[in-house]
Amino acid sequence: MRHRVGRKLTVLAVTAVVVSAGAAAPPTTGTQGGPGRTPAPPPAKTPVAVGHGGAVSSVDADASAAGIEILRRGGNAVDAAVATAAALGVTEPYSAGIGGGGYFVHYDAGSRTVRTIDGRETAPLTADSGLFLENGTPVPFAEAVSSGLGVGTPGTPATWQRALEKWGSKPLRTVLRPAEKLARDGFTVDSTFRAQTAANEARFRHFPDTAELFLPGGGLPVVGTTFKNPDLARTYAELSRKGVDALYRGAIGRDIVDTVNEPPVDPDSGWNARPGDLSARDLAAYRATTQPPTRTSYRGLDVYAMAPSSSGGTTVGEALNILERTDLSRADDARYLHRLIEASRIAFADRGRWVGDPAFEDVPTKELLSQRYADSRACLIQDDAVLTSPLAPGDPRDPAPCATGGPAAPTTYEGESTTHLTTADRWGNVVSYTLTIEQTGGSGITVPGRGFLLNNELTDFSFAPANPAVHDPNLPGPGKRPRSSMAPTIVLDGHGRPVVALGSPGGSTIITTVLQTLTGFLDRGLPLVDAIAAPRASQRNTARTDLEPGLYDSAVRQKLEAVGHSFQPNPEIGATTAVQRLPDGRWVAAAEKTRRGGGSAMVVRPAR
Repeated sequence: MRHRVGRKLTVLAVTAVVVSAGAAAPPTTGTQGGPGRTPAPPPAKTPVAVGHGGAVSSVDADASAAGIEILRRGGNAVDAAVATAAALGVTEPYSAGIGGGGYFVHYDAGSRTVRTIDGRETAPLTADSGLFLENGTPVPFAEAVSSGLGVGTPGTPATWQRALEKWGSKPLRTVLRPAEKLARDGFTVDSTFRAQTAANEARFRHFPDTAELFLPGGGLPVVGTTFKNPDLARTYAELSRKGVDALYRGAIGRDIVDTVNEPPVDPDSGWNARPGDLSARDLAAYRATTQPPTRTSYRGLDVYAMAPSSSGGTTVGEALNILERTDLSRADDARYLHRLIEASRIAFADRGRWVGDPAFEDVPTKELLSQRYADSRACLIQDDAVLTSPLAPGDPRDPAPCATGGPAAPTTYEGESTTHLTTADRWGNVVSYTLTIEQTGGSGITVPGRGFLLNNELTDFSFAPANPAVHDPNLPGPGKRPRSSMAPTIVLDGHGRPVVALGSPGGSTIITTVLQTLTGFLDRGLPLVDAIAAPRASQRNTARTDLEPGLYDSAVRQKLEAVGHSFQPNPEIGATTAVQRLPDGRWVAAAEKTRRGGGSAMVVRPAR
């Protein structure tokens, strides 16, 4: 099987589209909300690029260009990842930024090892399991998301500093420079940015600082104009001068605390922006933690990803182990999707019961990732029948063939407006990094004068136990990290060399997106960019499976329904970015062709 994977990589080296892509300056004319000349066009978006010297793939061309700029100046994959992430805080402010958190996976070419950073947001030290209860009743979800109550201590700046200290080659001030310039000079508004603003317009108007920034002149940003964020440029400049302590122990942090505890809401809006209870002590106590990754063997390859507090590594890994005994390369489309859906259903059943913040919960990570446990769960799958959801979990500590036990744990809602980036450098180092502020627009609350939105990540906690008789590992607690589905992943061959690195946004659909992209690439023989573009299915231990139009409108759907599957349409699932190392040493950067307006893949020196 290892030989087959290697052969696919060689074929891709010949068939991949070669795109010349590089850093382009952001537009400098035509200001949003005011007069100005027509802005310069933004950097071109291309979904695949092949070449030497390193690679960057993200959802945004300006952000990918920022990473490429750092690589061209001698930076490594870590430096480029932080630069790209900071630029995404400018151009994708509804998905990422210093008001949020994420998970960072790093491959070191020198030692051929993978390490990770957990930069997930944390609950205030005063929080308890009743954080989202009022008079014993859960706060309505729609109200919790736009409040100080849902804001966790940001982890993104600490993640950047930790990554640069451990594996980077440039200081923070250097890698922030492209993003600072981008915020000051502006970027060109596209249809995705306008649509996301429109979807949040009503709640943005509850918060005057948010409305002033993102609804310039009182209206939606106009496609083709230049959007500037001078407040964020000044915030990045302050972080460059003073380091991340400016946030965790300084003036930026004090502004965050004041904003969370007294949300600056328009009194005429009638919105009940419940206050949080964040303190300077919470910020000072925050740590982005370095930890070992999860590791799963699949088809002779080693798959590394995030361990808890994220459920991404354990759930993707368990599903891969369940699929290990099935030759997906020979299965027709219907059988392939059936097996994929059922493996995901089972893995999500176990995720809901067992995974939480390991600082508070006894998470059986090793057992969840054992092949013995996967085999005990795989025997539940039949080719002529469908498992019923919600499926009850198994017990990884005491595997019994085809056994389930106890009530099912429903999959809680997670905001889908996350973002992912992947980078690689000329030395062979790789980064896979997923970061977020939770749902599109986060809490909707902008820190006055600072130019960034705060997360609403604490709403990823269970507001109350689904079943009071069963322990819920994802209830809030003091300083606890809410469970996540983020799954930044790096795959190595049997010699410890990178094969592919990838990840996606999408809330709980992240897990199914990464799983399907991996199997499409490794098992189905799809070129990386086509594995990313393939129409997706997402089953998360629910009664119906989400299908994108390419599957929902296909004959495969009817074949699966004949077996017993039930489906619902979903217009768009995830937005993957990836890099691949070719046998001749070139990098392939790959991104979405159409989802979220298409992604941006760039390399330092395109192949001719």
